[in-house]
Amino acid sequence: MLKFIGKKLLQMIPMLLLISFIVFGGLQLMDVDPISYMVTPDMAASAENQEALREQLGLNDPFVVRYFNWVKDLLTGDFGYSIVNGTSIATLLKTRLPATFELAVIALLLSSVIGIGIGIISAIRQNGIVDYLGRIFAVLGQSIPQFFFGICVIQIFAIKLGWLPVNGRTSPGASGFGDAVVHLVLPVLTMTVAMCAVLMRYSRNTMLGVLNSDYIKTARSKGIPEWKVYIKHGFRNAMRPVLVILCFRLPMLIGGSVVIESVFGWPGIGSIITQSVVSGDYPVIMVTTLMVAAAILVASFLVDVLTAALDPRVRLGE
Repeated sequence: MLKFIGKKLLQMIPMLLLISFIVFGGLQLMDVDPISYMVTPDMAASAENQEALREQLGLNDPFVVRYFNWVKDLLTGDFGYSIVNGTSIATLLKTRLPATFELAVIALLLSSVIGIGIGIISAIRQNGIVDYLGRIFAVLGQSIPQFFFGICVIQIFAIKLGWLPVNGRTSPGASGFGDAVVHLVLPVLTMTVAMCAVLMRYSRNTMLGVLNSDYIKTARSKGIPEWKVYIKHGFRNAMRPVLVILCFRLPMLIGGSVVIESVFGWPGIGSIITQSVVSGDYPVIMVTTLMVAAAILVASFLVDVLTAALDPRVRLGE
């Protein structure tokens, strides 16, 4: 197993380098001149000053040199600066990542417990009231766009009823736990509904497939209690494909939900990505895109490890 894990980790290094090269090369093709965001009006009139600044920043170096300098800076913890406002990208990530983690982790936990739980109950009590309601919820949750559902809950609970705040992480001048909780309700609800619908559908379908298998029938014929058949034989095997979905939800912890953070004015990584794309702040776009790509690679690695742990044939095949 350790050999399998080591091999997968080593495979991530060239993939991450390739992704970083594609991200850097693609964004260098953007029709954005970083100097135009950095010079003052008097410097803008002087071509000599602009050229001197360009030389100082290494923008005149060949593409390959600039790429390796960028990678070297990343490895040393120097993420660079925003060309729009001059803020350190490391500072931006430090202030925005906790907000994204807070929102995404809560939504991920709630959707996992609710979605998997209802999905398993729907499979066990097939064609019952829970199953019918669960299937309706799963279809609606996957069909309704997140931004539309977010606008609807804002209209109902924030504007019409006035129960909850519209946007932000906290109210101006407030710092209590209760204030933070009420600001979390609407964005967490919006994220949880969509994620819960997907998990509910997959959990139900995989559990139904497992319950109809031969080894479940054999376990029942041996007189094993029904609850033990569901938990020990059914649930464990049904969760393999569901774990894959959960692992691939992990990049959300880094990239955040761009749509949700935009709708609710949530100060996380997703809002930084949106603002950077609009303003053409390509140093920030490169770092955040690379972080999301790295998170996806980590999620893929976790899927491989969990699959190998649950099914030894995978690592033996490797």
